[in-house]
Amino acid sequence: MSVSATSHLPVGTPDPEHLRDRLPFLRRRNMVLRGTRAFLEARGCMEVETPCATPTPGEEVHLLPFQTMRETPDGQRQPLFLHTSPEFAMKRIVAATGLPVFQFARVWRNGEASATHAPEFTMLEWYQPGMPLTGLMDETEALLKAVLPPTIHRNTCTLDMSLPFERLSMEEAFRRHAGVDLLPTQGNAQALAHAAGCSLREGELWEDLFFRLLLERIEPAIGQTRPTFLTHWPASQAALARKDPTDPRVALRFELYAAGMELANAFDELTDPAEQRQRFAQDRAERQSLYPTRPTWPMDEKLLHALPHMPPCSGIALGFDRLVMLASGARHIQDVLWIQD
Repeated sequence: MSVSATSHLPVGTPDPEHLRDRLPFLRRRNMVLRGTRAFLEARGCMEVETPCATPTPGEEVHLLPFQTMRETPDGQRQPLFLHTSPEFAMKRIVAATGLPVFQFARVWRNGEASATHAPEFTMLEWYQPGMPLTGLMDETEALLKAVLPPTIHRNTCTLDMSLPFERLSMEEAFRRHAGVDLLPTQGNAQALAHAAGCSLREGELWEDLFFRLLLERIEPAIGQTRPTFLTHWPASQAALARKDPTDPRVALRFELYAAGMELANAFDELTDPAEQRQRFAQDRAERQSLYPTRPTWPMDEKLLHALPHMPPCSGIALGFDRLVMLASGARHIQDVLWIQD
């Protein structure tokens, strides 16, 4: 890196946080932050802020939120959670204003930690009304090329950022890298296992095996020489995305992979409140079955009320700390965080 790690502290001064050692990464973090903000503002996006503590932290089945408590002056108590994503609140802003918006949001996910994930991290989210998912891929590619070095070396990968990013459907990815015709197996774990030439583990459902194969066979094979958009996810993995009107077996969703890291998750946003309520109910039932001792929370009725007013829109959540890791050459997410507690 060309960024200096100079410090104003006298030589020999203790640095219990090892900040001086990490200053090159942290300076690069500030550069990427400024560049990203300038990029999105130049495209007409308005920066917004939403509450971190909320009655409904999200609805993803496997995420464990941090819990807190609001106390009112008259002594009432209301359970709150630190959000796992600002998505619900940001969609309410889009529904109310019709504006393209972005946010550098602090988010929290309990029970998770690795070299590329901290329980508290920064999520860059932005929403583009009127933009199809293909346009959002174009914009995301342009952003990464604007803020990342032209060549990135990470582990065994060398990314050439001058190349067009790969766009690969989930169906083609499984066919190419796992030898599986994926979509006809949806919901049938035994059929997927037979097609993949593997054995089902005890209690393993289709979704479990799908993600095992994604982790073991697909992810190691993509995003190695250029970033890869993995598109058109099975409809059962739609989450908050619309199903493809030309093929209801798949959802209009993509994830972005680069040098062994998942960087982003994006949807052509679902605006049908009845279908979204049904999906939330299914997620809640699955979460209660898998994790019966975890806390529960009210459904986000404000979001469901707002959805019919939301224009056609694409939205993306990008792990900003991971983006900085690519930009700076950091090997561990802790290297790009100012203070860790």
